[in-house]
Amino acid sequence: MKPLLLHGHHTGPNPYKVQLVCENLNLPYDLKLWVLGDGEKGVKSADLLKLNENGRVPVLEDPNTGVTSWESQAVINYLLRVYDQSHILSPGPDASEQERVDYEKWTAFLTTTFGPMMGQRNWFVNYHTVDNPDARKRYGEQCLRCFDVLEGQLAKSDGKSILPTGFSAVDCHFWPWLRQYEFAQLDVSKYPLFQKWFKEIGARPEIKKIDERIAKEKEAQGITALLAK
Repeated sequence: MKPLLLHGHHTGPNPYKVQLVCENLNLPYDLKLWVLGDGEKGVKSADLLKLNENGRVPVLEDPNTGVTSWESQAVINYLLRVYDQSHILSPGPDASEQERVDYEKWTAFLTTTFGPMMGQRNWFVNYHTVDNPDARKRYGEQCLRCFDVLEGQLAKSDGKSILPTGFSAVDCHFWPWLRQYEFAQLDVSKYPLFQKWFKEIGARPEIKKIDERIAKEKEAQGITALLAK
């Protein structure tokens, strides 16, 4: 099998999700890092726009099939459909319809609600150039509401995995976003099951492997800033 080519960002949670899936499926991949903006190595540069008209990462190129995919949910769905024949991370043929729906709805909850709320909270806490306490408050409250929802779901597995059937691609979707809770200045002390889940997933060997891989590639590719100039 030829290595996949994953286009990512050294701090972005969405490319990280794809790496988690690749690592759990033992898929070989090369990692090309981009930065924000339209300058050299920027996601809005002509080179990346040829692959993703929306100018975002992740983008996945698969030389084994000739397929190019972007948007993290679409990329992961592709990887599971083509390479997870043993259903390591996805519902198997014996899964009930409820289990399939649960997989889909919790993935959608992250990609349409929890992730975007975390992203907005991070923006207004860390990057927005004009102080906007109303926005920080609103998105902080929405993030904590999402943590409330997640805590209830984690009770079904005693904090071991988001789906009670065990570790899955759903956990891969969630973990890179929720690891940013400190960066977003969110107090999660009232969520013991989340803290248990977060610690257990964070102790998996693939997390350390990914973090080390990103740091190595960042240095090798000369990535020194978030924004392309």
